[in-house]
Amino acid sequence: MPRICRGRRVACVVLGLAAGTAATTVRRDASLDFLRSLRIKNAIENPMFCTLFRISLPALSIALLFLVTGCGEDPRFSARTQYLGGAYGNAEGGPPRDTVSYWDGDSVGGSPSVKISLGEQRAYFYKGGVLVGVSQLSTGREGLNTPFGHYKIIQKDKDHVSSLFGDYVDAAGNVVVPNVDVTKDPKPPGAHFRGTPMPYFMRIVSGTGMHAGYLPGYPASHGCIRMPEFMAEDFFRSVSVGTPVTISN
Repeated sequence: MPRICRGRRVACVVLGLAAGTAATTVRRDASLDFLRSLRIKNAIENPMFCTLFRISLPALSIALLFLVTGCGEDPRFSARTQYLGGAYGNAEGGPPRDTVSYWDGDSVGGSPSVKISLGEQRAYFYKGGVLVGVSQLSTGREGLNTPFGHYKIIQKDKDHVSSLFGDYVDAAGNVVVPNVDVTKDPKPPGAHFRGTPMPYFMRIVSGTGMHAGYLPGYPASHGCIRMPEFMAEDFFRSVSVGTPVTISN
């Protein structure tokens, strides 16, 4: 360096600065490379990191298991669901609390119509196109689905009793075989059929109609449209033969 810079102070200063900058850059890059490698090594060898990974692995496995098995058949909608007949059914603990149903139609005029949503399990009552009542429902279970389409009320029977579904009972009225279908279940010797009560029955097509019945909180009927008794009474009082009923999915 002294020989190169002799007599040329400006060049010496420039060369000195360049050499210093280059050396600083090399040292800085070397330091950065060292820090990066140290961080990677620490991340791999850090006991806390390894512990967290080991703890989270079972949770991830359980989540994957639920994801795989969570798409199975819902037993509430299975054909094996027990039929709960009558106006109140026979399930222990009673039905779920009804926070949906209401009726405001007594002082409203206009032509009545009913819209039923199988997906929502609700019935909507209109007068003159104005919604005046909503009822929770329990419609046909899987395999005995309530048909959807456009219908009309074709019969009203306040004290209707099913001729197909009910119980086989003995002479004293004790139930011998519950929840029977007379078209499929043989009658035991000495027993007779007692049909399921379907109060405030409003027939819409074939053997299907709206009536008071037990609501377990999911579709559970043989195809009929069950509703709470107080709502069935309001609907029954407000419809007539010919009232349009639309059932959609």
